[in-house]
Amino acid sequence: MGFLGGLGYGVQGTYLLDVIQDILLKSYHTINQVHIVYLGHNDGLNASLTASLHLQLLSGVFTRSDEARDAILYSYSYGFSGFAAMLNSTQAAKLSEAEEVISIFRSRMLEIHTTRSWDFMGLSLHIQNEQSAGMQLKYGDDIIVGILDTGVWPESQSFRDDGHLGDIPSSWRGTCVEGEKFDPATACNRKLIGARYYLAGFESEVGPLNTSGGAEYRSPRDRVGHGTHTASTAVGAVSPDASYVGGLGRGVARGGAPWSRLAVYKVCWFKDLTGRCSDADILAAFDDALRDGVHVISASLGSTPPLMPLFMTSTEIGAFHAMQLGVPAVFSAGNDGPDAAMVQNVSPWVITVAASTIDRRFPTVITLGNNVSLVGESFNVNDMKMRLVESGSVFSDGSCSFDQLTNGSRAAASGRIVLCFSTTTASSGVAALAVYAAGGAGLIFAETISRRSTQDNFLPTVHVDLRQGTRILDYIRGSSRPPTARFSPSTTLVGKSPAPAVAYFSSRGPSSISPHILKPDVTAPGVNILAAWPPMSSPTVIPLDKRSVTWNFDSGTSMSCPHVSGIVAVVRAVHPTWSPAAIKSALMTTAYMYDDTSDVMLAGGTLKAADAFDVGAGHVDPLRALDPGLVYDAGVRDHVLFLCGLGYTRYQIRQMVLPSPSLDTSCGGEGGGAAPPEYDLNYPAIVLPRLNATVTVKRTVTNMGPRRDAVYRAAVVSPHGARAAVWPPALSFSPYRDTASYYVTVAPAKLSRGRYDFGEIVWSDGYHRVRTPLVVRVTTMPDTDTGVDVDVAAARAMDTATATQLQDS
Repeated sequence: MGFLGGLGYGVQGTYLLDVIQDILLKSYHTINQVHIVYLGHNDGLNASLTASLHLQLLSGVFTRSDEARDAILYSYSYGFSGFAAMLNSTQAAKLSEAEEVISIFRSRMLEIHTTRSWDFMGLSLHIQNEQSAGMQLKYGDDIIVGILDTGVWPESQSFRDDGHLGDIPSSWRGTCVEGEKFDPATACNRKLIGARYYLAGFESEVGPLNTSGGAEYRSPRDRVGHGTHTASTAVGAVSPDASYVGGLGRGVARGGAPWSRLAVYKVCWFKDLTGRCSDADILAAFDDALRDGVHVISASLGSTPPLMPLFMTSTEIGAFHAMQLGVPAVFSAGNDGPDAAMVQNVSPWVITVAASTIDRRFPTVITLGNNVSLVGESFNVNDMKMRLVESGSVFSDGSCSFDQLTNGSRAAASGRIVLCFSTTTASSGVAALAVYAAGGAGLIFAETISRRSTQDNFLPTVHVDLRQGTRILDYIRGSSRPPTARFSPSTTLVGKSPAPAVAYFSSRGPSSISPHILKPDVTAPGVNILAAWPPMSSPTVIPLDKRSVTWNFDSGTSMSCPHVSGIVAVVRAVHPTWSPAAIKSALMTTAYMYDDTSDVMLAGGTLKAADAFDVGAGHVDPLRALDPGLVYDAGVRDHVLFLCGLGYTRYQIRQMVLPSPSLDTSCGGEGGGAAPPEYDLNYPAIVLPRLNATVTVKRTVTNMGPRRDAVYRAAVVSPHGARAAVWPPALSFSPYRDTASYYVTVAPAKLSRGRYDFGEIVWSDGYHRVRTPLVVRVTTMPDTDTGVDVDVAAARAMDTATATQLQDS
């Protein structure tokens, strides 16, 4: 019975319900929302003509051409063709029927993924380490890195115009636009060579930008801090004596490519204490960046799953056309770990970066009133001693949250340190604000050892593990005198903890929409990274926090992404002819899986060893990436076949792929048959998510090493429950033959209902080590949940001779 009928309305109630539904439906069809219409490449047309064609197409769903003109927010006309416009659902549906429209989708609101790290990765500036110092300080002067983020604080030391910088590269076609508190004459220089901002999409979806009281700047100037931090990490100039509050983390700050130039594209705006970014604005920034002549694009932003199809996402469309123009695009993997399949930015043409730790800690001694000392971690700068209480004395259920404050909370917490546990509280940030609201002066936050972290919560906070927290709780409850605790100032400790380890928050694979493509691709430092910060934004961005800093610690895949962007800039400078696919391959095949104790990296959020869904191919190694030996390149034809696998027609593919006389856009594989499977894309990893029979996968490698007559031999580690073999077992190269193909045959060798297992293929010439992850999910048993029938008897009678032959060959 319906709601109105249940109230006794009967037939009349049904009528009223129909009327209400009709009103809601009509309202839905008449509400204008930002839509993006994607049309593929721009066919070599100039911007004016492309914009005219966009208006002509859009006019078909409006009664008057001036209405169509007013509806357009952006016309994308250089790197690709398309437009953003205010449309209702009826107009969008009608436009989608046009043959030239590849996709049309609602513009969504994406979010940002919020020093010592370069030394940790082997890039020391010490003169004794000539190779690493030369890499960072010799290359990159002619490389322009475009950062899509929350803007920039141009006065930061990271973006100063040093005398060693040469003239702005002649390839630069961009500009530095004027805006609120942003004068191009003083803000831009030979380091920060360009700055733009994009608001049309954001304001159409959220409303007018709030600039009162410095809440935001209608300009490229950064209010959030995130964009300044990521730009500084990627290409910041060498800045001696950088540190956080109290001198923590003191050292020489610099970006991965400190000589490279910076172009800023502000697409994210301060909203709800974070940066929010409209799809429409992001695509406009991509289009301008490609027109401006950037060489690398870096974007630490994304959207939590469920993921949209690849060509219904601004980041994937922009990156696809950047790839075709030879511009690598680097993205953050997201901060939704440690759950599986939460990784974002999953297309094969982008570099997706997970986050991991470095070997720097900030130990802080807690001394209890019974003279027992424990060591936690904090960014505490003061020596403080005061009364200590447990959370149950302050909050009604002990959960350290606002909604559990009581009339007696302030009396219980005032001027005291409160002990809270992660098992009953969402986060240390939530607990710190709740304790502050209760009048507390400090916080001890006990959390599981797999998630223990350090962050500035505005209120002095020391992080301990659950065992330490339990000892403190026992002391509070058993003390015969009023319990006390003393926080000593935090110190900086380097090289005394195993690293890297995967950050617990780092989003994990497999990809939820393209499971044959390994994601993330690599991992890089993303925990407590010190980089430049706007002094007008507090370190926590909390309104209560009135502190001002010029360097700040931040954590997230947002921080690991620009690390890789800086490395890509240097690789691009050293190897200017390498394609984006070749550069990605160099990063992946030279990455490593071990920490500095020679043990396999730990997967944060768990107590297990990291695997390919945690770190992709592994942790980036900047020096080895310059000389990878072999690379897996992927040309236009490779991506044509991948698009075929996604279901696009030959006509659509011709619209999406830049034309060339010899390009074959058919979807047939070799011999004119069906298109090859997704796993045959020439990717630096092999993922077989449904292995229930023997499969053979093809890969092609190109010799980029200094020896043109090299011979590489294969070593295979089969995933548990599978047998993998490589043919041929050796690859020979010569000055006349720099590419070679090989085949990997994988057979299931166990009964399984679908767990993932991990192996690898390593090619070596005695010096280079080219590692390719091999991931399989054996599915030889019936899935009782789906009712899928699998012949178990046949699985049991598997051809063991074949399996043995594969293992031995």
